[in-house]
Amino acid sequence: MSAQDRTTWDERWSDPERGAREPSLLITGLADLLPTRGRALDLAGGAGRHAVWFARRRLEVTCADVSPVGLERARAAAAVAGVTITTQVLDVDDLIAGGKLEPFDLIVIFHFLERRLFPRLRDLLAPGGLVLFVQPTTTNLERHAHPSARFCLQPGEARTLASSSGLELLRHDEGWLAEGRHEALLLLRR
Repeated sequence: MSAQDRTTWDERWSDPERGAREPSLLITGLADLLPTRGRALDLAGGAGRHAVWFARRRLEVTCADVSPVGLERARAAAAVAGVTITTQVLDVDDLIAGGKLEPFDLIVIFHFLERRLFPRLRDLLAPGGLVLFVQPTTTNLERHAHPSARFCLQPGEARTLASSSGLELLRHDEGWLAEGRHEALLLLRR
């Protein structure tokens, strides 16, 4: 990501009205399939709505984002919820280029699309670790103006991304899912 991307997200997260405070129903609806112990990475986690939910489930959570402003909001949300999370300013380009992180038991990628990341996911997971990925598809544009087509998957593309990860596909849902958005959901396991 560029310095401009960081500036853009810092400006967006500076708006106190920006971003949902509750976790997505797509995430919470999978609670029975997701771990309640171990290390979790909320990648591009912004203001931490999912990081806080996972911390409440007793996971050791790192919320990583390019925006220090978003991460400050995540720390504040965790404090209000009475949980602890770790935050890390992270440029995904560095991660794709081979940046190292300790392996995680769960990686959550919610509404963040970087196709080049999928072949690296295996290296970021502990054995048996899971990746939960949720992203709007271009069909979503029939009802919603955002995100733009540039940040949407093509119909069926999620399966291709799953294949490029070298991980086992446990679940793939695609359609008008919770919250009235046309999204693809992947649950992958190392």
